[in-house]
Amino acid sequence: MQAMLLKSPGSALVPTELDKPIPDDDQLLVRVLACGICRTDLHVLDGELSQTNYPIVPGHQVVGVVEDIGRLVTQFSIGQRVGIPWLGYSCQHCDFCLSGKENLCADARYTGCQINGGFAEYCTADHHYCFSLPQDYPDLQVAPLLCAGLIGFRAYRLAGTGLMGKPLKLGMMGFGASAHILIQLALGQGDRIFAFTREGDSAAQDFSRKLGASWAGSAADTPDTLLDAIIIFAPAGELVPRALALVRPGGIVVCAGIHMSPIPSFDYDLLWGERTICSVANLTRQDGIEFMSLAAKTRIHTQVKAYPLSRANEALADLKAGRFNGAAAITFP
Repeated sequence: MQAMLLKSPGSALVPTELDKPIPDDDQLLVRVLACGICRTDLHVLDGELSQTNYPIVPGHQVVGVVEDIGRLVTQFSIGQRVGIPWLGYSCQHCDFCLSGKENLCADARYTGCQINGGFAEYCTADHHYCFSLPQDYPDLQVAPLLCAGLIGFRAYRLAGTGLMGKPLKLGMMGFGASAHILIQLALGQGDRIFAFTREGDSAAQDFSRKLGASWAGSAADTPDTLLDAIIIFAPAGELVPRALALVRPGGIVVCAGIHMSPIPSFDYDLLWGERTICSVANLTRQDGIEFMSLAAKTRIHTQVKAYPLSRANEALADLKAGRFNGAAAITFP
């Protein structure tokens, strides 16, 4: 089978012919139809995630069709369309797993990081960590929901903690794949959205307004009101003190990335007033179940740029440079 293989950190993906994998007893063999491209893939490429096993086939927003199943698989059948997310395994017996926080399991393993992912014609996945997908979503449009959507959803729930269900004045720093999905969900809840983009990125600001943001600017700009919460999607640590300065007392700053550059020191006055900083770590299977149902009901639309597998390096470079709005995905004939 054809795959794009990352042999070592800092190198380009290499077109490689690999053996078609054989599923273990509890695995699915999936023929890949589309695989979303994520900023986490860039962190894997750049060697910024210490847990990565090289060589690795990246890609963790996998949409595919089940072609074979292990003998212990009961919840999926051959021919069914499934989604494979970032979380590919957890131990299921530690305190975190037993309390519904499997995203914090010390023995967790991740698709496209320690388990070969979807930048290939086929991949295998533990059936316990795969999702059924909304049937009326095309492959290309559903792929970004599997990480960009799920992480945005988990971050959004953290951002609303303690606000008693009232509509939020919600900021989003970094208006990429996650933000363009989350804004649709948040607007459906009655929230008012403030979009922060790179300095001078008028295209992203116009895109956010088109999707319903009531304010758009760069992180150096200041809205005319303090915000209830800000979700930072950009992997830039210098945004943390800036976000703290823009939220009200009792406000929340959620860092939604798996990796972030160093956070600079800042005066305690920015944190004082019971402001909160928290991070989002991975996802749980329950997140996936809840979000996929919500996405179907909300009719979230994803704007996705498609690349063939042979142009995966170009797709990742375009993501890094911010050369498209919304999301992107690898597609297969």
